[in-house]
Amino acid sequence: MIKRVRFRLTKSGSNDSRALRPPERLRMGLIAFAVHILVTHAAWSQPTPLQQVVEQMDRTAASFHTTQASFEWKQWTAVINDFTDTQKGKVYFRRSGSQIEMFADISDPAPPKYVLFTGSKVQMYQPKIDQVTEYDTGKDRATFESFLVLGFGGSGQDMLKNFDVTYVGTEKLDGADTAKLDLVPKSQKARNTFNHIILWIDPARGVSVRQQLFAPGGDYRLATYSQIQLNEKISDSLFKLKTDSKTKFLSPKG
Repeated sequence: MIKRVRFRLTKSGSNDSRALRPPERLRMGLIAFAVHILVTHAAWSQPTPLQQVVEQMDRTAASFHTTQASFEWKQWTAVINDFTDTQKGKVYFRRSGSQIEMFADISDPAPPKYVLFTGSKVQMYQPKIDQVTEYDTGKDRATFESFLVLGFGGSGQDMLKNFDVTYVGTEKLDGADTAKLDLVPKSQKARNTFNHIILWIDPARGVSVRQQLFAPGGDYRLATYSQIQLNEKISDSLFKLKTDSKTKFLSPKG
């Protein structure tokens, strides 16, 4: 008995993948794998919103010399469930060597007072009573400065070293989009001062336009900045309190 054997001929150009020879199937598989790798790499290489904010802060910090701005500082007291203090004025930052100096002119409410941070000391001068109250940050200077420079001369990389940072999204402030960041200090010592911070960053300039700093007990300070000027010349005399021989100096402990 003779068995009939049928042969099936596949036309050239057929879409039937079963007709591909093993070397051809291997070549097509490699091409598909290469395309997948390229697409995946392109997706991975796109910076995240947080990375974009950090990079802009790094660029701002690299060229930072001075910043000046108008401010409104409001203090929220948890037990009262309301704001209990509001201060307005002008604030100035400048880089002095490897350190940041700050001077605040608090003009409202009257009478005016001034706050200076330089070296390791924070000094508050009240001209009306001709008195300076000063605090030495000492070994806690680095912790104090890590809060001070957030969005004002501090780099994004330094922020990531000192805080666990989460990108929350964007929010409009005064009609402009800002990047909203949620920060938790990495060190316990820093969390004893502020255990949670929200920053609103101007993504175009890499500076902070609002800060909300939460104390462990639920109180917080809300700081809003406007009319921000970068790298404008600031007189050296601004970073010296105008005291005299009659000025009284107090140094509270603790």
